[in-house]
Amino acid sequence: MKLTDISRQLATAFAAVGVSSLVLVGCSNSSAPEATQEPVTENAANSDIDPDHTKIVIGTTEGDFADMVRNQVKSSLEAQGYEVELIPFTDYVRPNLALADGDLDINIFQHKPYLDTFKSENDLDLIEVFQVPTAPLGIYSGKKTDLNDVYKGMSVSAPNDPSNFARALVMMNDLGWITLKDDIDPLTASKTDIADNSKYDIEIVELEAAQLPRARDEVDFAVINGNYATDAGIKLTEALFQEPSFNYINWSAIKSADVGKKWVQDVTNAYNSEAFKKYAHDTFPGYKYPKIWAADGSAATTNATPTAPVVEETAQ
Repeated sequence: MKLTDISRQLATAFAAVGVSSLVLVGCSNSSAPEATQEPVTENAANSDIDPDHTKIVIGTTEGDFADMVRNQVKSSLEAQGYEVELIPFTDYVRPNLALADGDLDINIFQHKPYLDTFKSENDLDLIEVFQVPTAPLGIYSGKKTDLNDVYKGMSVSAPNDPSNFARALVMMNDLGWITLKDDIDPLTASKTDIADNSKYDIEIVELEAAQLPRARDEVDFAVINGNYATDAGIKLTEALFQEPSFNYINWSAIKSADVGKKWVQDVTNAYNSEAFKKYAHDTFPGYKYPKIWAADGSAATTNATPTAPVVEETAQ
């Protein structure tokens, strides 16, 4: 065999190994044994960061949560002296598994009911840390453009998955459109939990969440998830009503073993800094902001909760 042929085969073999390595890094960026040993870098020695954890790997879903890291949080932590890596995901399963496996230090993409269910079903030792700005569920105009345009026999579309449908029912209960039974779990409310729908005799039209923006002209009002509203070009500030509950605002999550560590507090501070609050208010109008922001003088949401609508008994 010629030397050139041997060289060509070796080059091909190394190229294959290189591709495989890239694939593994993309799926599990910190699984290599050497990644678990973090040397004290010059930045760590000369800045106020966690000397035992100088690199922070943040996982988010692609979109607004990733943008928050790219556009604000990353630079804030890097200015403090940390190395920051963002790993975006396109699903809601891998971020928690990657966190539990140690491929992430922290993830940001989910509300607490989802986290609680997921970690229970998968026996994961994860815990929530701080809330982040979240596109809320809202009621938007359809054929009717004002909450006072309610009438008996009106139609309201709502997402058909159990979790978001429960949220829609709670919103209609908050507005006085329907009455839910006493002592129900608002996180799991269903049609069987409606005690009274006689006030407006609402026709609740259940649709796939992604279809709700496109079907607005077929119903009087539409309950739409915040992410699908923004994807459809609907401004969240156009919502006629947003859910007042903080049950579904999104949280960061870490491994329980990391509670109390300095790097966790530094990430928490970055997401609650005055610079981040200004960025969030300027960039994400209509979002529901962390509850703690209201406690320290910042608005918790840009939309005020409207009062219950005026009753119109005549069908229109």
